[in-house]
Amino acid sequence: MKKVFIDGETGTTGLQVKDRLVNHPHIEIISIDPDKKRDVEEKRRLMKEADVTILCLPDDAAKDSVMLAKEEGCRILDASSVHRVAEGWVYGLPELDVTQREKIQAAQFVSNPGCYPTGAILLLKPLIEAGLLPASYDYSINAVSGYSGGGNAMIDRYESATNPPIFGAYGLSFNHKHLAEMKKWSGLDKAPIFVPSVGNFRQGMLTFLPIHLKDNVTMEQLQAKLAEVYANDTFVTVNDVNLVVDDAAPFLTPHGLEDTNQIELSVLSEPGNKSGILVAKLDNLGKGASGAAVQNLNIMLGFAEDIAVNLR
Repeated sequence: MKKVFIDGETGTTGLQVKDRLVNHPHIEIISIDPDKKRDVEEKRRLMKEADVTILCLPDDAAKDSVMLAKEEGCRILDASSVHRVAEGWVYGLPELDVTQREKIQAAQFVSNPGCYPTGAILLLKPLIEAGLLPASYDYSINAVSGYSGGGNAMIDRYESATNPPIFGAYGLSFNHKHLAEMKKWSGLDKAPIFVPSVGNFRQGMLTFLPIHLKDNVTMEQLQAKLAEVYANDTFVTVNDVNLVVDDAAPFLTPHGLEDTNQIELSVLSEPGNKSGILVAKLDNLGKGASGAAVQNLNIMLGFAEDIAVNLR
């Protein structure tokens, strides 16, 4: 049995990680006494006892916990946004390339990806590397997430309000914390324009990437490259061109993957069109957060990466 300490287990991501790990046959969760959750020495003791500590904390608190971990030589999986482009950290997206799993398994410090960047990167990176899409293009990414992506405060706002907003765009200063992550790991020359939004539903996410094709490139080539790259990835499904896989089809909704670690990638456009849209569909709390964390944890500890990643 391996021991795991979830620092911040009462937050949205922490609770979801814990709900998954209670069903893990090879992991024992060690928890901090609620009265001591701000006790630095107690936290230090638990980090030293654990094989891996998962940080499910606000960014500033995560920085403090990492300082403790560095002092004691502990292994960390950080679900905050602080270290996703930081030196000395391995980016926890196993499907990023063929070497990423080895890097995650050997790492002391792994940074769990953001929910929105997960979809954008998995769409963009292989197509840019193959020369099918340009690295220098002015990309615009639009996305919508369930309100659980905003943490406990937003969940309370939506679930206690009489008439919560059906839809709301945010991040309108165009300085969103996910931009550096999207740029670096997608291989872009510059950050995209990114407009996130929240809808009046608890879980689910769609990330949209409108594109204009280069000369002599077809939508079928984009789909074929994505299908080739992710052919052996358990958690990534690439749909056929212009196929909407959704119970609400022909509408494409954020729903259907809740409580799973799956992500679906789609290339949508009629044959022969020179413009279209790439779409990633996932659970913002699954492959976008807690499911991905458990997948990374399994890799770090040498277990099969599909153990306990789903809640259903």
